[in-house]
Amino acid sequence: MKHLWVRFGCFLTGYNYNILRNCSEAAFKSVKKYTAAMLIVCILWFFIGFTFAHRYLALSLPGCILAGVLSTVIIVQVEKQIVLSIHPGRLLLIFRTCLAFMMSILGAVIIDQLLFEKDIEIEKISYISAKVDRILPSKTEELRKQIAALDTTISKKEAEKEKYVEDISKRTTTTATTTQTATKRVPVQAVTATGRDSTIWKTVTDVTVASTLVPNPKIALLPSMDSAIGAMRQQKAQKEDELLHIRPALEKEMKASTGFLDELKIMVQLLSASYVALFFWLLWIFFFFSIEMLVLVSKSGDRSNDYEKVVLHHMNLQIRRLDALGKGVE
Repeated sequence: MKHLWVRFGCFLTGYNYNILRNCSEAAFKSVKKYTAAMLIVCILWFFIGFTFAHRYLALSLPGCILAGVLSTVIIVQVEKQIVLSIHPGRLLLIFRTCLAFMMSILGAVIIDQLLFEKDIEIEKISYISAKVDRILPSKTEELRKQIAALDTTISKKEAEKEKYVEDISKRTTTTATTTQTATKRVPVQAVTATGRDSTIWKTVTDVTVASTLVPNPKIALLPSMDSAIGAMRQQKAQKEDELLHIRPALEKEMKASTGFLDELKIMVQLLSASYVALFFWLLWIFFFFSIEMLVLVSKSGDRSNDYEKVVLHHMNLQIRRLDALGKGVE
């Protein structure tokens, strides 16, 4: 359990504990300092990743925790590029500074949308109202066309039904004619060439026509027509109800589907309308940028300690061995 914090710092920063434990207190202090700076950044980005996943990705608690852990792992790997560099070059310093600036803006945007949640909700009312005003005419026109088409169809069906009713009132019954055909063979007397009588069978067809009174067949069509007209009237009533409540329905739909970019636009409107909000947002960016630069500034301000010199010494010894081995082979 001895040097537990230092062991954790070695795990976080990538330092080799077996080398570090034989170094001076200055090397121990450097590891503790880098560990503290990286922990601050990791905790901050775990919260940002967790919040983003919960608010905009609508993930469950395990998913949000996983998003926070992934954010933390990415930050640790980024910080290791600086911590493990013995003499970081200018290009690396510039790149890390630019990355810190971008990350500070992203962090400030996500955190501010959480802090300004109530203000965003108030500003969202006018934003959604303006958005609904742009969509409402086309939606209204579409519903009116559907209602007009249903009106036309209902009118045609009712006119057809009136013709059927008029025809039924004039002719309640109609005459149905049935024809029956029967064939039979009848004998026919015939005289042969020799003068003798003979009987020849001949096929005769008898046609019997019968007329009966039946109800008008159009009576059976009326129930189906009434059902179709009733269904279309119900559909028309639903469309009219949608037309009456179309604006509240659109506002509810827009509010439910508001995403990260929509809230970002609302945030821009809020910042452009309030100097206080803009100042607070810039303050958050500067705060995040300062935290992101903690490790870089600490590394740049430190002189080489004995840990780094031991690492360089081991590297030089290994190079000499390899060179000597190469000469021996030759």
